[in-house]
Amino acid sequence: MCARFVFRNIQAILGQFDAELLPEFPGSTNVAPTDYSLVVRIADRKRRMWPMKWGLIPSWAKDDSSAVKCINARAETVAEKPSFRGAVKYRRCLIPADGFYEWQGVKGYKQPYFIHRADGEMMAMAGIWEEWEGPQGTVETFSVLTTDANREMSDIHTRMPVILEPRDFDRWLDPSLTDVEAFRSVLQPAADGTLVMHPVGKAVGNPRAEGPELMDPVAGGTLF
Repeated sequence: MCARFVFRNIQAILGQFDAELLPEFPGSTNVAPTDYSLVVRIADRKRRMWPMKWGLIPSWAKDDSSAVKCINARAETVAEKPSFRGAVKYRRCLIPADGFYEWQGVKGYKQPYFIHRADGEMMAMAGIWEEWEGPQGTVETFSVLTTDANREMSDIHTRMPVILEPRDFDRWLDPSLTDVEAFRSVLQPAADGTLVMHPVGKAVGNPRAEGPELMDPVAGGTLF
């Protein structure tokens, strides 16, 4: 799964994702469920970055209680689940990230790791988004698609975010493609060697924690 990620290099996104930045938005080294982050979606036939709340709320939901439960959507079944099937057909997005955190169970203790691309580029996690009419107005929310872990990630967790390569961006974002079979081939584990990771301190487990030191390596874990 993916329950925390880092999003702070906004200038890199402008070039790498060829997207227009509409609102000003602060980055974060510890994006947690129900936080806002920038996503890339198609609007007016252009890629645009827009802030959305993490944790998808279906348009038909009576309240926002599903948000924390819907931070991830399994790529294998996303087209079948009532909460996600409309979004994956019509509202797909990219979720830019410097990397993400995952916890490995080690002898009764969960060791957090920071995982990022080996080439130093931003990663693009596949996402879906939805609009929900709440008591305070329209809320736009998103979910991160997950798939089976690749070789590196399997040492830490059985699942990982779907990480798209630039060559797949257009197909994933294309609003004319509404059949999941048209883009299922891109919803695969990242190729072995794409990611590197290192252990970090337990402070990242606090959703209010913030700062670049959260990504710093610590002793006591295993480097991959």
